[in-house]
Amino acid sequence: MDKKSKILFAVFALLIVGSVAVTYWKIMVKKDYIIEAQTDCDPYAEKCFLWECDPESTVEGEACVEDPEENSWYFQVIKRNASRIPLCDPNDEECDALTCGENEPECEYIFCDETNMEEQYASSCNDPIVYTEENPVEEEECDPEVDEECVVEEECDPEVDEECVVEEECDPATDAECVVDEEVASEDASAETTAPCDSTTADVCPISSDASTAPELE
Repeated sequence: MDKKSKILFAVFALLIVGSVAVTYWKIMVKKDYIIEAQTDCDPYAEKCFLWECDPESTVEGEACVEDPEENSWYFQVIKRNASRIPLCDPNDEECDALTCGENEPECEYIFCDETNMEEQYASSCNDPIVYTEENPVEEEECDPEVDEECVVEEECDPEVDEECVVEEECDPATDAECVVDEEVASEDASAETTAPCDSTTADVCPISSDASTAPELE
């Protein structure tokens, strides 16, 4: 091998070693690359990918299971720079490995449309409006013993709490500003006219207009 060939070989070898070293430093040390992962998506708010199990498949992860909740999954895709991903378990609620920070560069969410649905092996795209109509949110009562932010309204005791105000029913006979519900008043009036009476006390017994005879007084 002549001198020129040796120089060319040495330069070529240095380029290879340098390229491997730079790649190693960029990927293994600096972690300057983009990762793509699937993560949970809120079908009430976002246009999520919908994955559904294959009832004819026997492959684990594709076949259907007994639990119906595990036979479908609403997910979105996140692209994030690996150098900004913390070393924690993504299944841990306190881990934000698959969450973009505010105005974070090189981080984005990808939602479902007709162009990328097959690429993510999704069966369909979710429409949040239709999903909300078909699955209305049920309000659950909170438990103050479990949830610290749960506030339960308690009735106050005027004998203990000076600021407690209890609404008292007014008497229209004595209070000119008292307003009685018309429906309640009509029910009370009808109850009074239909109440049984004693013929011996005709002065308080209501007389019906349809009666043909008046009660006899002894």
